[in-house]
Amino acid sequence: SSSGKASTLPAPLRAAIEAEAEAMAGEKQVKKAVKKGTKQPVRLYAKGLILGYKRSKSNCYANCTLLKIDGVRTKEDTQFYLGKRVAYVYKAKKEVKNSKFRVMWGKIRRPHGNSGTVRAKFAKNIP
Repeated sequence: SSSGKASTLPAPLRAAIEAEAEAMAGEKQVKKAVKKGTKQPVRLYAKGLILGYKRSKSNCYANCTLLKIDGVRTKEDTQFYLGKRVAYVYKAKKEVKNSKFRVMWGKIRRPHGNSGTVRAKFAKNIP
């Protein structure tokens, strides 16, 4: 701010303004520190649903699973996910390697239709 204006103010008022400016500068620093501390974790995966196997009226192709990924509504949206890995995580009764969770890995191969559904191939077919 201009020093000419500040010098024309009475001394107590000038001191109060300077103290308030310092306090505001301190608050800004505190707010920044709070923002850094409360940063939310980022989810690096997209949830989805298993719709079933690719099939026709009478034939069922168990080696090709249909998936619906949350937030994907068009064939163009699926392009990002093609080639990405898929994890089917489930819980079993018996504990293996200190965990009751198991996982089956697969890969998204291609779109299926026009509504954002994709085809995936898993290492072992999904039950």
